[in-house]
Amino acid sequence: MTMTEVWGSPQSDTGEARHTPGTPCWTSLLAHDLESIKDFYSGLFGWAYYSPGPRQLGPYVRATLDGRDVAGLGELTPGRRLPTVWTTYLASDDADEAAEWIRCCGGTVGVGPLAAEDAGRLVIASDPAGAPFGVWQGQRMPGAQLSGVPGTPVWHELVTRRTATVVKFYQALFGYQTKRAETPDTDHLTLHLDGRPVAGMRGVGAELPRERGPHWMTYFEVADAEAAAARVTGLGGRVLLPPRQGPGGDETTVADPEGAVFTLRRSAR
Repeated sequence: MTMTEVWGSPQSDTGEARHTPGTPCWTSLLAHDLESIKDFYSGLFGWAYYSPGPRQLGPYVRATLDGRDVAGLGELTPGRRLPTVWTTYLASDDADEAAEWIRCCGGTVGVGPLAAEDAGRLVIASDPAGAPFGVWQGQRMPGAQLSGVPGTPVWHELVTRRTATVVKFYQALFGYQTKRAETPDTDHLTLHLDGRPVAGMRGVGAELPRERGPHWMTYFEVADAEAAAARVTGLGGRVLLPPRQGPGGDETTVADPEGAVFTLRRSAR
């Protein structure tokens, strides 16, 4: 990707970006203390913030780099002690139809479909194994408008117990083609659309953390995985998996001060 390319999005006739349905198009975090979490990610990635306007789900800001949207941060309703997690949103041409497909294929719709003001419609759901994810139908896509530089999402991957239990669900919903990892003892799939990889799916069996369960992992680009891990701890977060060589480059899995888990990756170039 070039640094100004939107996630897998050709331009429509109106000049606005259109994401191929099923492509990760946005990542968003709901936290209990929005101001504190903003400080953490600003210190880690250099993000600035602006509020796009009132939101039905509470206070919400968009994180930016060089004036370009890269992610969203919101605040949970006071008193709701839900876990803080990063949510991957998958693009759709019809959020209402996607919600019906989710229900019919064994998933659960938790929020929506609802209008996100004039920007589009969204759904927040869980797959049959319980992994939360979002669906976004955009008149105007929320982002990400910048990629390939430190502080931007670089990859999204479903972490579950066994890929076989959920892959047909996602294929029915978005028509993914799959490619299995070359290592035969690894339960790892790459999801493809129009012949190109857009996301991953990894089965980890008993290694799946009980406190998190199945989840979509957001990977953020960094210039140096080891230095970024040190910044995480200095800012009050935790390193869950120390820097290591991953399939896409050096990476480390970390948690922010509220426990939201994400992976930092220095992509091989």
